[in-house]
Amino acid sequence: MSTQTTTSTIPNTKNHFEVLDGLRGIAAIGVVVFHFSEWLFPDSSKNFIGHGFLAVDFFFCLSGFVISYAYDDRIQQMSLVQFFKLRLIRLHPLVVIGSLLGIIFWFLAPSAFDTSKYSITQIILLSVTSLLLIPMPTMADRLLNLFGLNAPSWSLFWEYIANILYATILHKLSVTALKILLFFATVFLTYTAYDKGTLTGGWGGTTFWDGLARLGYSFLIGILIQRKQWIIQNKIGFIGLSFMLLCMMMMPYVGKYWVSELLVVLFYSPLLVSLGAGTINYVSTQKIAKLSGEISYPLYMCHYWTNWFFAEYLAKTKPSTIDIVLVVILGTLALILFAYIIMKYVDKPIRKYLLQKYGR
Repeated sequence: MSTQTTTSTIPNTKNHFEVLDGLRGIAAIGVVVFHFSEWLFPDSSKNFIGHGFLAVDFFFCLSGFVISYAYDDRIQQMSLVQFFKLRLIRLHPLVVIGSLLGIIFWFLAPSAFDTSKYSITQIILLSVTSLLLIPMPTMADRLLNLFGLNAPSWSLFWEYIANILYATILHKLSVTALKILLFFATVFLTYTAYDKGTLTGGWGGTTFWDGLARLGYSFLIGILIQRKQWIIQNKIGFIGLSFMLLCMMMMPYVGKYWVSELLVVLFYSPLLVSLGAGTINYVSTQKIAKLSGEISYPLYMCHYWTNWFFAEYLAKTKPSTIDIVLVVILGTLALILFAYIIMKYVDKPIRKYLLQKYGR
């Protein structure tokens, strides 16, 4: 690797951290596989990627780092309205697209999900709340997901909360004040892990506040990594860090696993952000890291509708292990391609239009 041309990923201008962006894509792919495998391994301890949900904690930490990096030095010159417009333009088109996919395929897969039990009023209400990112954990047959039509939206709800808190309070706080908040966030996260026996919650009505515990610590430590420049210079690169990220999601369930999950969120996930911000971006992996970053958000927000077809496939055909492996691999690849199409031909054009019309 030492013979390859390299470029620094710690820029002097507001460039993207392409390795960190790329790691977000690897995490999103891990989430897709995790959601497929949940149908195969209801017992998470037997799931080969049973800790795939920890990708969300990595997302929260990375978000704190990126928001702080992008806005700390200019948010004082912006109005709250301007800040929220920019964040909505960046985030909400895919919230809407993911919700529309959930609505459409809810009706196209009636045997996998009985729509007849819902009235027109309920369907409209579910659709509107999903489109507006308002939690509505009322669908018992979808495990009381905060967003039954597109389950991954739960983390975007908390992402919005983080953006509101950053714009109104967090950007004004000193490093000392942030550290005090981080202490209380650590206590809250530790209590949540101990009380629930896991950190997998936050996505449903029965674990709603677990989401705040996961967001609070990870988002704050992400801000502090950027503010204090806790960035570790290294030569691991995109491939090595991707392997480290996958190891986190594939961590086995051993003993009191809430302890290992807590330690990962407290230390390992922030370490990945620190390493990702300080690593060398090798020329040989620049394009794949960039592409991985570009498809990460559309992949995360636009994949869950396939789960209901996968569940129906498992129930009706009783496939062999080889068939299941092939379907998961091909399904994941197809979703990556689908995410690329959504990114290039839907999300980017919409955001470009909105920025030109409303971004100033």
